[in-house]
Amino acid sequence: MIENLNEKLYLAMIENKSALADQWLKMRKKRPNSIYSADADQKTEKLLREQNALTTKTIASSLLDDKKEYHENLEQWAAIVAKSRADMGTPIYEVLEAVHQFRTVIMDFLERYVGAQGNSITKQHLLTWNYSIHSAFDFMIQEFSKVYYQITRDRMKAQHELISELGAPVIPLGDTIAVLPLIGDIDTDRAKRIMETVPAKCIEEKVDKLCIDLSGVPVVDTMVAHQIYSIIQVLSLLGINTFLSGIKPEVAMTSVHLGIDFKGINTFNTLQQALQKMGR
Repeated sequence: MIENLNEKLYLAMIENKSALADQWLKMRKKRPNSIYSADADQKTEKLLREQNALTTKTIASSLLDDKKEYHENLEQWAAIVAKSRADMGTPIYEVLEAVHQFRTVIMDFLERYVGAQGNSITKQHLLTWNYSIHSAFDFMIQEFSKVYYQITRDRMKAQHELISELGAPVIPLGDTIAVLPLIGDIDTDRAKRIMETVPAKCIEEKVDKLCIDLSGVPVVDTMVAHQIYSIIQVLSLLGINTFLSGIKPEVAMTSVHLGIDFKGINTFNTLQQALQKMGR
């Protein structure tokens, strides 16, 4: 008996998915640059309706005794919606608000449905349905948050790697010659990334002559001078001849005060001078 009633409610929710979407979309308000804005274009509204239909299907399938369909729907819903919102840069709080609003729509539908069934629905049925539906929404939020976090974390990691690469670009100028133009401040983290990436890039590009240009570095303090010296030593061990250009008077003074010996290293005032010496 209970199984039949669950099946009937499941089918009723599926049959009314368009009306449920209409009711949910009417709850929107105007908000700038949001997928959930009341003045969103037709393409966006169509996307919301398609995804909301999957939301209804997921919630409804939680009522069935066989949970396989529900878990499959839940996984599909989280993957689709999380990627869509991450692509649009939608804040997670807007998504949670939208899910909460649709929870209200579903609970209103349940109240009307139970009222229309008369005495055939017992208090136990209602309690069971309430528990199943609220649990399904809670799991949707949990699954969405997990997938959304994973997507945004992976993208931030990729951006961080790109920034790291742009912060220490080894630019080939020939078969075996390259330039490493350093621009901006060099802090401990950036110095570490340079140390980790530059030697590997030089080997990958088969570089045997590298010019490190410091013209764009405004300040060379104790740490920076030591790091540059260390990078040169590592490159030397790899058989890479290093040239330094853009040496400012203050850089030279810092190196002398620190006791860093650049005597064995080719140093030049300008990048042009260094490239001429390197055969470019």
